[in-house]
Amino acid sequence: MAKTPLPDRMRPHTLDDVVGQKHLIGEGKILRRIIDNNEIPNMIFYGPSGVGKTTVANIIAGRTGRTLHRLNATTASVSDIKNIVSTLDSFLAMDGVLLYLDEIQHFNKKQQQSLLEFMENGKITLIASTTENPYFYVYNAVLSRSVVFEFKSVEAEEIEKALERAVEMLGKEDYSGFNLDISRDALYHMAQTCGGDVRKALNSLELTLLASNADKERKISITLEDAVQATQRKALRYDRDGDSHYDILSAFQKSIRGSDPDASVHYLARLISAGDLQSICRRLLVIAAEDIGLAYPQALPIVKACVDSALQLGLPEARITLAEAVLLLAAAPKSNSAAEAIFSAMADIENKDTGDVPTHLKDSHYSGASTLGHGTEYKYPHTYPNHYIEQQYLPDNIRHTKYYEFGDNKTEQAARIYWDKIRKKQKGND
Repeated sequence: MAKTPLPDRMRPHTLDDVVGQKHLIGEGKILRRIIDNNEIPNMIFYGPSGVGKTTVANIIAGRTGRTLHRLNATTASVSDIKNIVSTLDSFLAMDGVLLYLDEIQHFNKKQQQSLLEFMENGKITLIASTTENPYFYVYNAVLSRSVVFEFKSVEAEEIEKALERAVEMLGKEDYSGFNLDISRDALYHMAQTCGGDVRKALNSLELTLLASNADKERKISITLEDAVQATQRKALRYDRDGDSHYDILSAFQKSIRGSDPDASVHYLARLISAGDLQSICRRLLVIAAEDIGLAYPQALPIVKACVDSALQLGLPEARITLAEAVLLLAAAPKSNSAAEAIFSAMADIENKDTGDVPTHLKDSHYSGASTLGHGTEYKYPHTYPNHYIEQQYLPDNIRHTKYYEFGDNKTEQAARIYWDKIRKKQKGND
């Protein structure tokens, strides 16, 4: 008979044994108080895999005495929910039913709606779990009837504790009579490279043991090298269509915007490790225009050259030109004046009657334009001193609107001083 996987055998039975999530189930924290009071609302557990969502649901079921039904939304259907509902009036569900619905984001709107009636009358208490942001993927009627709790990646120090407990348990059960010698470096490596996923770390431990043999003294040694071979590569939480994709890209741009070169190149490394070349290139071009902008206008063509080189080279060589672009942008002076100007102008277009183009600016390159007065009073700036003449360019309805404000950087302030001087000189001539 197949042996139960180590992560399932090590699943905690009490909240005190759960590693991580102290912000939710630590002493005095909100989820802990809810469970202790035995008043369980409908809940959505949101967070990456392997961080304790299912474990906590199991503990809640045990504490409340409710029958626990598990469904996975990737394979379940409305009929499965109806089958659970059919047990509600039976001896098996005297204290109510706790439905644990894993990966709820895979249920469509109709399937999620089928839960509502039973959530509202209290016969089913729903605990739904998802690795995706529920505010994007869960139907609003279900969301409004539930409390959302965010589970976070487990810290490596906490994962080490789980690994130590697993070693202790294995020494008493599976490897009773053997001398298990697992180095601290091996456990540390497993904890550091699992991406905050306790299940992955325990699987790595189990794999190293399965691949090891005892010596003549019945000693089984696990070294750092064994752990490295078992883990192969650090687990990355990254899904190009999921939250991690947008979270990392967001952190990437915000680090560059915040002029932190170390954080910027760190998030670049994460994106490169995931092989996401297209997203990196697109975001760098946006950053050059949105966050550096007119403070260093040359940044955009330089970044464009780096991006073109990266796309032509491909990985792994592309990482060098991308790092050059990232560090240039992180260290560059910043200005969002261009972005603010276009955002403001677009807001007016969408929300105001901005009016018609001034008559003197209208196209005059056709027969009959002068009859309409189009372009007849236009003043051609290049025929005036300093190539400038004051005239109205904005429509009448917004003629005094200011969209662009010079940024407080050297380049834009130089332009401001120049134009202040030109306009002052013209008024003096008038």
